[in-house]
Amino acid sequence: MRIDILTIFPEYFSGILQTSLIGKGITAGKIDIRLHQLRDWATDKHHTVDDTPYGGGHGMVMKIEPLVTAIEEIASPTTVKLLLAARGESFTQKKAAQLAETDQLLLICGRYEGVDERLDAYIDGQISIGDYVLNGGEAGAAVVVDAVTRLVPGIIGNPASLQTESFNEELLEHPQFTRPEVFRGEAVPPVLLSGNHAEIEKWRQEKSLADTRRRRPDLVPPNRTRKG
Repeated sequence: MRIDILTIFPEYFSGILQTSLIGKGITAGKIDIRLHQLRDWATDKHHTVDDTPYGGGHGMVMKIEPLVTAIEEIASPTTVKLLLAARGESFTQKKAAQLAETDQLLLICGRYEGVDERLDAYIDGQISIGDYVLNGGEAGAAVVVDAVTRLVPGIIGNPASLQTESFNEELLEHPQFTRPEVFRGEAVPPVLLSGNHAEIEKWRQEKSLADTRRRRPDLVPPNRTRKG
């Protein structure tokens, strides 16, 4: 899988792309991540990529010319092109799984007060990682890269572990425990030590549903009684 990131701060990603599973995936040739400096497509001597907004207002707006020129040079007809922006569709695990199926993904990092609205005609959508405002789309792009690349075959050592993670069935993952068996008087639930796999699975499903109701009630209908 190839991921291109269009940004005015490519250095933001230098550490991320050398670390953990992403770095290993790049080294193994499973994923190909390319950084592009948007200013390289600016046409003036100052490499300007922003300008004042029509109609007045605070801040600056990203210019459409360098963005579209860059997109047309980087993307192929099948590339999925997404702008990271606060106004975008919420990024979810389901969306990550969809994007992991693509051959090439182009992530465009918004900045300033926003991007010229006419860019919408040249991209496939906008995505947001949450209902808050960041300095730019770089942090969001890093989140998308992490969430998507771990779903690419060969990146995770044990692919079966992906099936029980939070949000795979629109619920949070069940609680996890490891050694020691007792820590400061608090013990691991006995069912997890029983060796009874049917009872363990039942406990995990019940806890998954209960935790989702407690932490993220927006994810589960009130009348849902079991996972799956």
